[in-house]
Amino acid sequence: MRLTRAFLPTLKETPAEAQIVSHRLMLRAGLIRQTSAGIYAWLPAGLRVLRKVEQIVREEQDRAGAQEVLMPTIQPADLWQKSGRYDDYGKEMLRIKDRHEREMLFGPTNEEMITDIFRSYATSYRDLPRNLYHIQWKFRDEVRPRFGVMRGREFLMKDAYSFDLTKEGSEHSYRQMFLAYLRTFQRMGLKAVPMRADTGPIGGKLSHEFIILADTGESTVFYDSKFEGLDWGGTEVGNDDVPALKAFFEEVTAMYAATEEMHDEAAWSGVDAASRREGKGIEVGHIFHFGTKYSEPMGLSVAGPDGVAVAPQMGSYGIGVSRLVAALIEANHDENGIKWPDAVAPWKLSILNLKVGDAACDALCEKLHAAMPDDAIYDDRPDRAGVKFADADLMGFPWQAIIGPRGAAAGKVELKRRMTGEREEMSFEEALAKLTA
Repeated sequence: MRLTRAFLPTLKETPAEAQIVSHRLMLRAGLIRQTSAGIYAWLPAGLRVLRKVEQIVREEQDRAGAQEVLMPTIQPADLWQKSGRYDDYGKEMLRIKDRHEREMLFGPTNEEMITDIFRSYATSYRDLPRNLYHIQWKFRDEVRPRFGVMRGREFLMKDAYSFDLTKEGSEHSYRQMFLAYLRTFQRMGLKAVPMRADTGPIGGKLSHEFIILADTGESTVFYDSKFEGLDWGGTEVGNDDVPALKAFFEEVTAMYAATEEMHDEAAWSGVDAASRREGKGIEVGHIFHFGTKYSEPMGLSVAGPDGVAVAPQMGSYGIGVSRLVAALIEANHDENGIKWPDAVAPWKLSILNLKVGDAACDALCEKLHAAMPDDAIYDDRPDRAGVKFADADLMGFPWQAIIGPRGAAAGKVELKRRMTGEREEMSFEEALAKLTA
């Protein structure tokens, strides 16, 4: 992609309505544009990040054994009336009527919908266990939408729903998602701490929030420093290894971690003083185990091995995909702009031609651009070098290839690592090998 042809409307000034870092930088870097309160259009660079985050979430759901579906955004109200949540949910639910005066709603979540779908096909214990997920836009009519996509009204969410014959089986499904979430966030370059949580309007007695540690976070959190050194990606626990996964879950959840709302001073005092950490965090995922809260009132049952009808045990598992984009920025930025981790960057490399029109500069930039056609953006604008450096830092590309007349004449490329600021001059071949490793 050439910057002279790209739709990347960066801003030099910070919009007055942007209160937090991620909102300011998403607007300035041309990732989003507000269309109304709490609702945003995703521009090309922002959409590329969103899709990369979405794909990592999808791959880890698939790895955990969940199967992808796609449910409608508009749901009939009678499903929610059967579960008893229609009147309880509050004004955050957008209630509408179709042309036939039927009560409808724009789904804020999908427990009722997936239960209705599953009960149409599941008749026997042989149809269990199952875990179904989708990645879909949701709407919640927040009374005070703020902080950009961090707390908007329209948002992209991954929600999964598990169905099991027994409580023990359902708890295993819960633990599968628990591990999948830890792996998901680690792949994005984030350290997420699982914290015991209130179940709220979803219901049930077992729930965990996944909190990203960030100095600009909205919640105060308390956690054991042991979390800082753990490698979830290297956890060799099989998806169907019930004893090993249970042991892993119990080991992790035995370490103290709590939001301010769930903080227990008595338990906190039992943590070694040298290991206590207090900081700020951002919720990016929430999982729930709620038994038969939805299956029983909605008439979902299957024949057990003895022929007796059983209401399946259920759980639900949410990840705020669009919210994660903002959380990634909150956790990875400096005074100059965004610092994208490689896995989610809109483009991995920004090629900075410091003298457009110089034959050697143009040729070397074109050669590098041709070698990475899908993951490099070529700044071929006839602007001053300072403008190019500022925009590259603002937009946060993980690598910058700086090519000026002196270096180009010698076939040299200067590589800058955005995350650390380190620079190194090397041959074209060495630079390409490093970038594609």
